[in-house]
Parts: sequence; C-alpha cells; structure tokens
Amino acid sequence: MMTSRVRPPEPEREPPVARGRRRALVVEDEPDVAALIEHHLGREGYDVAIVDNGADAVRLAHERPHDLVILDLMIPRLNGWEVCRRLRQDPETAGIPIIMVTGRAEEGDKILGFELGADDYLTKPFSPRELVARVRAVARRVRQDADARRHISVGHLEIDRDRFEVRMKGRAVDLTRKEFELLAVLAASPGRVFGREELLDLVWGREQYVEPRTVDVHFARLRAKFTAAKLPAPPVEAVRGVGYRYREAGP
Repeated sequence: MMTSRVRPPEPEREPPVARGRRRALVVEDEPDVAALIEHHLGREGYDVAIVDNGADAVRLAHERPHDLVILDLMIPRLNGWEVCRRLRQDPETAGIPIIMVTGRAEEGDKILGFELGADDYLTKPFSPRELVARVRAVARRVRQDADARRHISVGHLEIDRDRFEVRMKGRAVDLTRKEFELLAVLAASPGRVFGREELLDLVWGREQYVEPRTVDVHFARLRAKFTAAKLPAPPVEAVRGVGYRYREAGP
C-alpha cells in the first residue's frame, strides 16, 4: 500500500511542483526513516513522494518525472534490486539518479547495486549530514553529465545541442531534427551498440509508432548529406541483427 503522503495523480494533469524545486521519490517501508529522508530532502529543495513497496515505486516513476530516487532494498512487492533493474532498463526512467539505502552492509550487496546501475549506496543507520552530502554529490554529477551531453566532440565531429549545430572539420552540416538526435545519441556513447527499438524510443518516443527500418533510412540520408558536402561521414556502423554504434576511432 502507498502511504498517505502520496495522492493518486489527477487524470491528464501533472501534480504541481513549486518553481525551482525538484522531485524525489523515496521508496522506504520504515515510516520513521521515510520521514527523516523526506524532511532533509525538503530542506534541499525537493518535493518528496513516498511509497513503501517496489511495485508502486516503478508505477509512480513512470507516471511522473523524478530527479532522484532514494531506494530501500528490503521492501515488499519487488525488492530494491528489481526496482533498480526495471528503472534502468526503461529509456524513460534510465537516467534517474538512484541512491540505494539498506541495513545490509555486505560487500556483495553493494557490488550488485552498482552493477544494476545505482549511483550511490547508503548503509543504515546513516546521519542526515551523510544523506545530504550523497544527494548533493549525485546531483552535481548529473549536472556535469548533462552539460557534457549538450556539447559533444568526437574526433572532428562537433555537436552543439543548444545551438542545434553539427560540424565536421569545422564546417556545418544541415540535418533534420531526427537525423540530428540519432547522431547525437550515438556520438555521445562511442562504441556502444543501440538497438533499433531503443533508438526509436529515444528519438521518436513511445507514443508514436514508427517502423524500425525508419532508423536505417535516416542514417542513410544522414551519410548522404555529409558526402554531398564533401565531408567524411560520421563513422556510424550497422551491427548486423542488432542496431547501430558510433565507431570509437572516428574522423
């Protein structure tokens, strides 16, 4: 059951958030610990929602955007490891910072948490000062990562998301928005293979149905535009039966 602090979202309307404040989702079945976390996150500028089980955590994470998840491991209806795994596998929630909180101090538990994608790990009992320090550190890393993704530079390729500009060897290349986003996604993670379905989710979104082969068409057009400008095409490679990657040793 969800605690009384969270009201069901109104249909077709996002719950209001005070200007300048962020959202945090606290997944904790110990009321005293949840209240402690809520109090100190509130002082840090977060609007806090609390749930006491994993199933509600996954549901609420998809219903509303969140800037942070504080996740207890030993919770009913999906444990914390499973919640973390599901959030990281879904493109819509994969980027939410997650701090795991647990009374288990075994090294193996911590390693598993980090392997599943947790950003940090707190062992109970913890001090409010330690909690706040970890939250600030995670928020700082997220801001730095976001800044890095706004300006991508790989070899001779430069992508500026703020200016919506792509340059190869200093020369601008005009791309459509979808071509731009596809190239930016791959160039931001050289070497990583993205499946066609994943690219569709990231660039087109889940609410719009697009054939997976559309990705192939857009990459072909993208290469043609660089060739027409007499510039080397970005080293985007098709991985047979999987998807695409940006080759790490590119022009």
